[in-house]
Amino acid sequence: MKTALWLYLFLFLAFFDLHAQYPILTPFAISLGAGPAFIGWMMGMYSLTHLPGNLMAGVLVDKNGSRRYIVFSLVAAGCILLLQAHAQLPWHLLLLRAASGFALAFLSPACMTLLASLSSDPATQGKYMSGHGIIHTLASVVSPAAGAFIVHRAGYSGTFATLGWLLIATGVMAFFSVPRHAAAGVKLKKAEPPQEQPGTLEPASLRVSKRYFLLPFFVSCSQGVLFFELPLSQGADGIVSTGILLSLMSIGALVTLSLLFLNRLAPGVRITFALLAMALLFFALAAWEAIPASILLFLLGAAKGVLFPAMASLFISLGGSGKMGRIFSFQSIAMSLGAFAGPVIAGQLRQSVSPYFIAFVLLMTALLLLPPKSTGHAPRYHADLNSHAA
Repeated sequence: MKTALWLYLFLFLAFFDLHAQYPILTPFAISLGAGPAFIGWMMGMYSLTHLPGNLMAGVLVDKNGSRRYIVFSLVAAGCILLLQAHAQLPWHLLLLRAASGFALAFLSPACMTLLASLSSDPATQGKYMSGHGIIHTLASVVSPAAGAFIVHRAGYSGTFATLGWLLIATGVMAFFSVPRHAAAGVKLKKAEPPQEQPGTLEPASLRVSKRYFLLPFFVSCSQGVLFFELPLSQGADGIVSTGILLSLMSIGALVTLSLLFLNRLAPGVRITFALLAMALLFFALAAWEAIPASILLFLLGAAKGVLFPAMASLFISLGGSGKMGRIFSFQSIAMSLGAFAGPVIAGQLRQSVSPYFIAFVLLMTALLLLPPKSTGHAPRYHADLNSHAA
């Protein structure tokens, strides 16, 4: 439990640091002379360089444990932010964001694998994953508004330098606090021998359908569209309003994350309704300007609070002993590809169609391509995980 508490602290500081940049990056790029298309590539490049890191992390974390990769990601990303504070041209920002994307690609698979490896009991694993979601959401509630406040006080260079030193300090704390030989393998305790039954997810011992990984791809793609378009729609002087809107979205997610009884529903049911709600909210952002963006983003965050824990439960149920690093690595790869494609597509088509409508189409596509078996009931060990987590 002590390791989990330390890890939650590191995750909070890391997520705070990363989310604080969301309302800042687009205005900073504009101040350097970048246009919308270049900004789309700049935001997407961060996710594209996640791919080689994700591919390496899946095998390395399972083989060597999580500690060294957590420390490397935090310290390297902090050093890159210190350099980013001195960027003078759009191409400088593009290259530094690409380097940051590779450095941070190891963080999520390493942290998720370490959390899952702290216990072999499915109920305890579920509680650890729920804690991860709550910590992520708490950090994202305060960080966008805090980042906007810091940039008004210290400017862009001072803000990036402050966030960089925070990441480096977090990496140093992780070096001294995370166990040196933290296990990476995860054993799921199943109540029955693995066998496929009608309406259930495939057992972990069977090959995982690639269609499952289309879900995080399209969801991440829609989120990339949002993070691209929202600062542009608020204008260069709307840093504070962008930060507040992103914080409102995180508050909405925190509300539904607190409704633990939702964990009693099968992951597929939660995923289906959350995808539909998010798609309709993006359509409303594109079509009905009369509805305040604050209300729509709060509701969008509430839908995310249902969707992301359900996706985590889905992928835990697909993993097996010693394979959790690879499962989370594949999930991270899918999300990185989506986060790359979303801003790039939105940047190229922004003059022809609302980016929010693009996000609507992406989420409806994800809903149509959702594997049929994922909408059924979870396996017995997975159902027990949800009931205990609630």
